[in-house]
Amino acid sequence: MRCLSIVHQRDAGPGVFAEAMAARAVRLDEWHVAETDDPPADPFGYDAVMTFGGAMHPDSDGDHAWMGPQKELLGRLLDRGMPLLGACLGSQLLGAAAGAAPRRASEPEIGWHRVEVTSEGLDDPVIGPLAPSFEAFQWHSYEVPLPPGAVALATSPVSLQAWRVGEAAYGIQFHAEVSAADAHNWIDDYRSDPDAVRIGLDPDALRAETRPRMEAWNQLGRELCVRFLEAAEVRARSAS
Repeated sequence: MRCLSIVHQRDAGPGVFAEAMAARAVRLDEWHVAETDDPPADPFGYDAVMTFGGAMHPDSDGDHAWMGPQKELLGRLLDRGMPLLGACLGSQLLGAAAGAAPRRASEPEIGWHRVEVTSEGLDDPVIGPLAPSFEAFQWHSYEVPLPPGAVALATSPVSLQAWRVGEAAYGIQFHAEVSAADAHNWIDDYRSDPDAVRIGLDPDALRAETRPRMEAWNQLGRELCVRFLEAAEVRARSAS
């Protein structure tokens, strides 16, 4: 199996998802779109595509030359039925490609926040095992509404947290992929995020809360990634 990872900044890549893929002998190629326009290979030749987070917002196409073309690419991959997974910014970009309009959330969700699995999410092969609820590591100020024809799989009081369109295209607003090193790097660098500063983020408190949670959170992330890969394999078998 071959998977393409679209990465927007170096400390917001596939994280523990890469570990899960390595354990299953999945070939993972990373495309650093802010650094090169050229993907490692034809995106349509992969078995699955993932797109991850970043400090930029989903409506800042004018500031990031790669953003508009990525939305167009994700739309074409959706039309082909490619298994897709977008995390945080990636979910917002995927949602835009699916016909939704990402927007600023009513308030930032930064740190650990409760997520509830919806009734529709209970039977979903990727999100269902997280029912009825879980504490998720988050870092976002924007959200994506439910795209047309999509199914809401998980929510928080602030935003849609997980959704699926078609058989195997998923958006997750929480950072299931984030490694412990990257999470602590974001906390150390919180002043680069004006919203984190505005809400009075306490980096010492968040660091203390995060440290003992990361082992379990990373295991949840690896397992979620494996379930997505299994869903992608099911989709590939049904299409062959």
